[in-house]
Amino acid sequence: MTLEEIIRQIRPLDKRAMTGAQMRWDSIAKPLGSLGLLESAVIRIAGITGSPEVDLSRRCVVIFCGDNGVVAQGVTQTGQDVTAIVAENFTKGETSVCAMARAAKADIVPVDMGIARELHIPGLLNRRVRAGTADFTEGPAMSRKEAMQALESGAELAFELKQKGYQIAATGEMGIGNTTTSSAIVSVLLDVEPETVTGRGAGLDSAGLRRKIDAIRRGIALNQPDAEDAVDVLAKVGGLDIAGMAGFFLGCAAAGLPVVADGFISAAAALVAVRICPAAAERILASHVSAEPAGRMVLNALGLSPMITAGMCLGEGTGAVALFPLLDMGLAVYREMSTFSDVQIEAYTHFDD
Repeated sequence: MTLEEIIRQIRPLDKRAMTGAQMRWDSIAKPLGSLGLLESAVIRIAGITGSPEVDLSRRCVVIFCGDNGVVAQGVTQTGQDVTAIVAENFTKGETSVCAMARAAKADIVPVDMGIARELHIPGLLNRRVRAGTADFTEGPAMSRKEAMQALESGAELAFELKQKGYQIAATGEMGIGNTTTSSAIVSVLLDVEPETVTGRGAGLDSAGLRRKIDAIRRGIALNQPDAEDAVDVLAKVGGLDIAGMAGFFLGCAAAGLPVVADGFISAAAALVAVRICPAAAERILASHVSAEPAGRMVLNALGLSPMITAGMCLGEGTGAVALFPLLDMGLAVYREMSTFSDVQIEAYTHFDD
């Protein structure tokens, strides 16, 4: 399926289902709107799925993995080999997100979009486009054709998971150097200076942070990505993990599969998706606001309100998975709570002032 065909399937939210969900919330014997963003999330999910009967019991976290050539510029504390090690550990259930996913009763779906070292491991989906991107300080990270391949592959995966019966998906990533690529993308798409959107990632010292900002600045100056063309930006200064995830956001929007964004890197991918198709924005849920400098900035640009503020910046999808238990608690009230008529109490009234 081409990207254009996928985009054509993205429809507005189902207003009738959202009205039904809102009426259910308003009928519950509690103050109106008192569960805040949890109520909004359930209503939005109803609009995405087309039914106020919301069921999220089958869930997964999809972790897009890829290496980034810009690590050659000394922008990270660790080398590229860590990407392959952690990707393998996903399949063994031995990472932070694996432990959290077990607690949240979510399946792990790791995806190789372009790890530098080719892996043949059961449980690791092979969607490889190339063996890592090029160093964007020396030329484009990838070709436009490769960026499109990654986008379409990510979108197709959303349809596959929907067909397998998943009812909600969280997004995650693993790729040494991907806070550099994310910051470069956000710098271009939001038209802000690199130092404004660039943080220390996985623990850079001040000298490393200066190298990171300088690499982003040089990459943008050399490649001249077109801010009006998100695919061009993705190809020139992005990463394969981000490209796959951006496609996944678009695929989920087209397939009617609720999708949860994780932190800064995931939000950067969502920003790419929304710049490609603005209608996708209302079909994305924000889990938390990242501790990275531009974490809230990107969510604001997307018009998304995070439900968790916990200073998290681990990645892997940990923040997105953390939202699942909160949604479960909200749905417990949504489904199980007595209504005003059940307890013979006069219902609360909405006021405009």
